[in-house]
Amino acid sequence: MRAYCRRHGRPFTTSYTTRFPEYISVRSPIPQEWIYAALRWFHSGATVTMVATPSLMSELSGRGFSNLGMWTRGVDVELFRPDRAIDLGFPRPIFMTVGRVAVEKNLEAFLSLDLPGTKVVIGGGPQEAILRRDFPDAKFLGPLDNGILAAHLAAADVFVFPSRTDTFGIVQLEALASGVPVAAYPVTGPKDVIGDNPVGVLDEDLGRACMGALQISRDGCRQFALDCSWENSARQFLGHVRKVAFGGGREPEMAMTVTETAPG
Repeated sequence: MRAYCRRHGRPFTTSYTTRFPEYISVRSPIPQEWIYAALRWFHSGATVTMVATPSLMSELSGRGFSNLGMWTRGVDVELFRPDRAIDLGFPRPIFMTVGRVAVEKNLEAFLSLDLPGTKVVIGGGPQEAILRRDFPDAKFLGPLDNGILAAHLAAADVFVFPSRTDTFGIVQLEALASGVPVAAYPVTGPKDVIGDNPVGVLDEDLGRACMGALQISRDGCRQFALDCSWENSARQFLGHVRKVAFGGGREPEMAMTVTETAPG
């Protein structure tokens, strides 16, 4: 699509959503700077490259990316809400994580913690068999969709987000909308979603963050998430597309959006 737009002189936007340099470097000996150079080339033709957080925008700007614009994420607060919670039948407190079960998600850091209650992993991926073997006391529920996921998420006491490489981590908003506080490392993504707001605990000691999050008000988490709507996210996106369309002398529907995303 990028090549088509360039060939035909059509303006387009891009979206930077995945840390490919970091993800690739943990799987191969390719230097991160080589991959960043390729991504700078890919995004360089865009009128706007949309990013989800201020910290990611600052980081990419420092790496030579240009024409950056904000596109924050939103959550479906009607789907993810506290009253969907079901009884999972696990000893409490329930510490839960949701996402792709892969090395870049740093799930071992969560599963190796000495925590009371139950650790729950929702999702599938290439590391699942290894983690099931190494952590037999954890509950691996596999991938869950829509209302079933929302019901399980709302049943948790703490949502644990151990990733150090996500550019945002929208599942944090889904947890907060479900009334579940977040425990995470103080890195890009959690810092932008949670920050200094009393809806989670960010700490280099993830176990301390998990225990601290148990003290956070579930009602406060829900109220915080209500301000992170799909409507606001869509409004930002359309604003960028309109600027690109009119800047290129075309009707708005003629603008293109090119998004890179992780496989799977």
